[in-house]
Amino acid sequence: MADSPDTLWLSASPYLKCLDRPLLQELCRRSKVYRWDYFQSMDEPCCLETALTLLHDYLSQTERPMHLVGHGISGVIGLLYARRYPERVSSLALLSVAGLPAVTWQAHYYQLRQILPCSRTVLLAHMVRLLFGVQPLAIAKHLTRLLEKELDAGLSLHSLYQRGQIAPGGVSVPLLVCCGQQDIIVAEEMRDRWRQWLKAEDRLWQCKNGQYFFHQRYAKAVGCEITMFQRGLAAPRKYRLPSSTSN
Repeated sequence: MADSPDTLWLSASPYLKCLDRPLLQELCRRSKVYRWDYFQSMDEPCCLETALTLLHDYLSQTERPMHLVGHGISGVIGLLYARRYPERVSSLALLSVAGLPAVTWQAHYYQLRQILPCSRTVLLAHMVRLLFGVQPLAIAKHLTRLLEKELDAGLSLHSLYQRGQIAPGGVSVPLLVCCGQQDIIVAEEMRDRWRQWLKAEDRLWQCKNGQYFFHQRYAKAVGCEITMFQRGLAAPRKYRLPSSTSN
């Protein structure tokens, strides 16, 4: 719809954002989409507050609220922003964000790091199989390198020394939660936790056979779901007039 708010894709995973491209192309076919990138140097501490401040600086320059969409840690940023500045957000679409938002693939990696006696490279290769399924050798090696770079330079709540925490809960703005049915990170229990916070206009959608990065493989289905959700919010509401009574 011409008068509906634009969509802002949140990107805080610099080495994994190539996986977002198929979905971004799908969304761009349906509406106007902008992308907000957050990148920190290796000398900077991982800090969600910095990302939230920069995102607010950006959105404060827009004329009206926007639909926010984010996957993983990018979605977590959108969640925290919508809680803090709901007046700047038209709706929020979260992809692979758990009901306990601190549960990310990085958290799973560091947990395995503590219990499996193997090298970092071997463990990351194992993570590729968990996150993407079995891949051809060349693709698996490429994905392993991307995960390694993301661990070194990407925004994360976790490290070998500590685990970050984020309070569970929903938001006051309309919310779409999208998850993969075969995702072992945002597993069934983590998906079901969302149900207690969903409002009447909110939606929990599961991508059949989807894993953690389901939006890359099933971009068309995800793009359709996000677009229908946003357009449903923009559609005029129908009200039923109260029936008349007579004495």
